[in-house]
Amino acid sequence: MEKKKLYITDTILRDAHQSQAATRMRIEDMIPALEKLDKMGYWSLECWGGATFDACMRFLNEDPWERLRTLKKHMPNTKLQMLLRGQNLLGYKHYADDVVDAFVKKSIENGIDVIRIFDALNDTRNMEQAMKSCKKYGGICEAAISYTVSPVHNEEYFVKLAMKLEKMGADVICIKDMANLLLPYAAYSLVKKLKENVKVPIHLHTHNTTGTGDMTYLMAVEAGVDIVDTALSPFANGTAQPSTEALVATLDGTDRDTGLDLNKLSEVAAHFREVANKMKAEGTLDPKVLNVDTKTLIYQVPGGMLSNLISQLKQANAEDKYYDVLAEIPNVRKDFGYPPLVTPTSQIVGTQAVFNILAGERYKMITKESKGVLRGEYGQVPGTVNEEVRKKAIGNDTVITCRPADLLEPELEKYKLEAGDLAKSEEDVLSFALFPQVAAKFLALRNAPKNEDTVRTLIVEDLSI
Repeated sequence: MEKKKLYITDTILRDAHQSQAATRMRIEDMIPALEKLDKMGYWSLECWGGATFDACMRFLNEDPWERLRTLKKHMPNTKLQMLLRGQNLLGYKHYADDVVDAFVKKSIENGIDVIRIFDALNDTRNMEQAMKSCKKYGGICEAAISYTVSPVHNEEYFVKLAMKLEKMGADVICIKDMANLLLPYAAYSLVKKLKENVKVPIHLHTHNTTGTGDMTYLMAVEAGVDIVDTALSPFANGTAQPSTEALVATLDGTDRDTGLDLNKLSEVAAHFREVANKMKAEGTLDPKVLNVDTKTLIYQVPGGMLSNLISQLKQANAEDKYYDVLAEIPNVRKDFGYPPLVTPTSQIVGTQAVFNILAGERYKMITKESKGVLRGEYGQVPGTVNEEVRKKAIGNDTVITCRPADLLEPELEKYKLEAGDLAKSEEDVLSFALFPQVAAKFLALRNAPKNEDTVRTLIVEDLSI
């Protein structure tokens, strides 16, 4: 049998600590390990995007663009990868095409090589502009399928979606299994089908929330997957990715040997173990995230969404309604046309389920975001919407059937004016466009004369609330 190396993307610098420690790892904790990581031989290092952009400014008093430049300076030989929510970029609403284009351009200019682009509804129209811009500015375009389980999401659906994304110019197709719902034999079958139908490499991303991640990877490897996401052991498993060292050791000497050196990996892991211990002491890393939670397989609710629900119910003094809400989530999801449960749809469906149970009547109170989904503001849902529920939510409003971003006027110039003197670069304008309040506070602090220690301390304390 022909030897076919398995490539590894390590998530230690982004998704691993986003999943376990609310994205609180600082650049100063990364720098001592960067040159060693650069020599490791990874396919890529996932280190930016997702929640890092917001967390850098909001909690860590760091410029996300400066972080990216620092990472590139120390790791010139390894592809740097980011996660981008299509037309939402790194925010929670659709941005006009000119903002998407400028953001992708600046990401690549500042050091990003691979952009993983996804849409919460798998509406390819919401991925179009980001994919085009990525190709235009010389990035590697990794288009992602948000994996989920429902009556409308079957293997044929995902294969068709992958074929469409390949036609749209994807250089790599990613199966993005954010809730660890892709079980081992299903992974084998899906990867096999994708390898038969698309020519570009297949990259698999999962977590270990339900305890099945390692087995899922092993079966995907057997089926011929090209690249997988893992995390160095100090931040691996639980809500993060399966461990890099464990998979490297498993495949050592086989036809799918990764070529990575276990001793070198262990050396770098020792550094991150110290970082993890420090974060546990600070309280930013809760050991509970390492627990296996098979409830995800039953209710298809990602781990982060479960903790959200619990806090909403606590605030309402209704913790006893937890299982009622879990049972209501699949009903709301069905009414909304089976959206995959990933940011922001997981929060929208979960909150609506809470409202339905607390009000004692379904859809007596309907959130603004639920109305947005039913009106088509987020794009085309995969299944059929319950028309009674839609009528109750939006009355006779017109449902948006075009690409939602087609309704947006160019807005980059408007953000430039709004940011005013706070912005010293195009990157600053984009930070402001994505998170106006957070960026305004951060930029004011950064631009303040450095001798104003008292003012700086006060603002930093305010930022870390």
